[in-house]
Amino acid sequence: MGQIRLGGNPEISVTLRRSARARRLSLRVSQLDGRVTLTLPQAVSEREGLRFLRDKEEWLRGHLAKRQAAVVVGPGARLPVEGVLHEIRPASGRSVVQAEGLLLVPGEPDRMAARLKGWLRSRARDRLSEASDRYAAALGRPYSRLTLRDTRSRWGSCTHDGGLMYSWRLILGHPQVLDYVAAHEVAHLRHMNHSPDFWAEVERLYGDWKAPRRWLRDHGSELHRYRFD
Repeated sequence: MGQIRLGGNPEISVTLRRSARARRLSLRVSQLDGRVTLTLPQAVSEREGLRFLRDKEEWLRGHLAKRQAAVVVGPGARLPVEGVLHEIRPASGRSVVQAEGLLLVPGEPDRMAARLKGWLRSRARDRLSEASDRYAAALGRPYSRLTLRDTRSRWGSCTHDGGLMYSWRLILGHPQVLDYVAAHEVAHLRHMNHSPDFWAEVERLYGDWKAPRRWLRDHGSELHRYRFD
């Protein structure tokens, strides 16, 4: 249906969406990028939808205010690695060095973000390969390949031919969360669904998966606030 602007300070852009399946008005804020969507059932007028939006404006502004601002990766910024914050500092040498609470990055300042991104992707591949190998061995089924992407809609996926895909940003979060996502995707090698049998398999492989899954739901969007471009 398009977009509207909710005036104020700051101004809020809202996407209007009409759905034949919706039974009531709903207002949603994306956990990934903060986009606001107002969904209208077919029988509800746009005017009524805008009135609903105005009624929810205080809640909406409060929710958006809680979202953390983007962090541009560079000298002096603080970046988590496996759940622990590190301060980025320029350094000499040929490769990134992880010290006590520090990430020492060689090269020109305008190349620091790219160097760090490459270092993080390599580390993520090592951790995710190790976890996937371990869980695939426990499952008794191999995977065909492992790829890394910077996906915003999902943390991992498993294809019908056994390919595993993960977001490299998992390396920013707690190791338990990365491990859970690996177990989740490996379990799909046996169950390509989210049936009770699937969740039982995840529990057999990983253990109690509810805490890391809840962390991703509540805090996963924070891993996307770090800007490397």
